[in-house]
Amino acid sequence: MNFLLRQGKLREQFAPGGMDALLVSHLPNIRYLCGFTGSAGLLLVAEAGSVFFTDVRYDVQAREEVKGAKVLIARSGLVGALGEWVAARRKKSGTKSGPWTLGIEAEHLTVAERKRLADGLPSGLRLKNTTALVERARMVKDDGELALIRAAVELGASLFDRALEVMRPGVLETDVAAEMEYAARLAGAEGMSFATIIASGARSALPHGRATEQAIAPGGFVVCDFGVILGGYCSDQTRTVWVGRALGPNGNEARGAYDAVRDAQESAIASVRAGVSAGEVDAAARKVLQKAGLGRYFTHSTGHGVGLEIHEAPRIAAGQKEVLQPGMVITIEPGVYLPGKWGVRIEDMVAVREGGCEVLTPSGKDFLTI
Repeated sequence: MNFLLRQGKLREQFAPGGMDALLVSHLPNIRYLCGFTGSAGLLLVAEAGSVFFTDVRYDVQAREEVKGAKVLIARSGLVGALGEWVAARRKKSGTKSGPWTLGIEAEHLTVAERKRLADGLPSGLRLKNTTALVERARMVKDDGELALIRAAVELGASLFDRALEVMRPGVLETDVAAEMEYAARLAGAEGMSFATIIASGARSALPHGRATEQAIAPGGFVVCDFGVILGGYCSDQTRTVWVGRALGPNGNEARGAYDAVRDAQESAIASVRAGVSAGEVDAAARKVLQKAGLGRYFTHSTGHGVGLEIHEAPRIAAGQKEVLQPGMVITIEPGVYLPGKWGVRIEDMVAVREGGCEVLTPSGKDFLTI
């Protein structure tokens, strides 16, 4: 990862944004800019260079991981150390240098944290709220990031095979999730991207129905939504299977809903290419479900960006104007949810290309019964 290049591109936004430096507090953004993977740190990106502040727990780790920034170990709090460093540099440069404006990540600081920061910094320094400066850079993945994401997607997809091995009527949802998560760890995953969703029967109509101790029953769908973290990058995949023989009126209705969702997902994938807006991709999925009479049951957005975090920009939703760019990695995950009956969702990850997209998820999407 070229951390100096990333920091350099960030600095290009300072003058237009009316600031002299940016204080990065959101840990995924810190990792993106300098490589630190711990749980406590502040990264000050200034024109003259970058400084990373952490505490004594991460002394060795920070010196091993952090690239493109000087490492300072705080002995009495990160904000205090930051304030002392800024005051010393301001004194060295002299008061004639004028007011100093420090950008902050307003979306990631609480009111209390902002007050502590303001109180701990020297006078003559102004805080300026910024929005998604680093997140916008993170939307477009470089080749190194894409390689890590592909590896995470491949590992994550293998978990569905394990789910199919253990999923049977009478098995608890939590048991299926546990087997998948154990397999993930055995395969080298650092963790799960989110709490594994195994939602069976009427619970499959809950878009985020995390696994419970409910036993899987025949005659219904099971929505399996899962992902892993590998090399710091997330994967995200959903497959839906039918338990029991899909016969009779309910079975025909269920199969029709599944086919409609799959068609909607494939239509949305076919619409993905550089230059298309996120809203247009969402519309491609909704058009198919509306034609099938299921539009009102599609209650969430079509997808989202994935990277160091499981939910990143861009948001693939109705009315979103963000134009897709080569290197963006997004999910395509339409679904329908009939309260009290069942739900269906199918999700793949894709990488945006100039003339289309690369489907990263290797698993098939045929209607499966167990």
